Amino acid sequence: MKIFGAMYDKTMEWSKHRFAAFWLSFVSFIEAIFFPIPPDVMLIPMSMSAPKRALRLALYTALASTLGGMIGYAIGYYAFDLVQIYILKLGYQAHWQQAIEWFKAWGVLVVFVAGFSPIPYKVFTIAAGVMQMAFLPFVLTAFISRAARFLLVAKLAAWGGERFAAKLRKSIEYIGWGVVVLAVVAYFILR
Repeated sequence: MKIFGAMYDKTMEWSKHRFAAFWLSFVSFIEAIFFPIPPDVMLIPMSMSAPKRALRLALYTALASTLGGMIGYAIGYYAFDLVQIYILKLGYQAHWQQAIEWFKAWGVLVVFVAGFSPIPYKVFTIAAGVMQMAFLPFVLTAFISRAARFLLVAKLAAWGGERFAAKLRKSIEYIGWGVVVLAVVAYFILR
């Protein structure tokens, strides 16, 4: 069954849309608060299809993610009791505990690590508010971390460019089904 090729083609088509940068920024913003899909899913194809815009797109992504992180911080600081149930329902309890332990041990440095961590970024933004971390160091560290990550991702994708996009398209079915298999295996192992 070939479904990933069509999804790949559609994603590459959307990455060239005139409002793609807006949607990339929007996804980056909401991902730092509640959205489960990281902006890399949009940044990579956009950077491959427009390598000259990759660094600008990474900057948009970092700025929007930092602004979203500020909202996540405010939620943790002012309204954690209202959203705590959702952390449990969404299955972030283990990630939450890990983030809190890291904040206790390393303070603001955790925000820098969070920009590269596989733990969802929203967990760290809300945890920073709950831990009442100093706001300005949080914002500065969040921006530096997110900018470093997204600049790296965008630059690597732009470096590959259209050539890499074409090679990736040839293997996308194998990659897609491989990810599905790994996700199922991880689900059963981590349960």
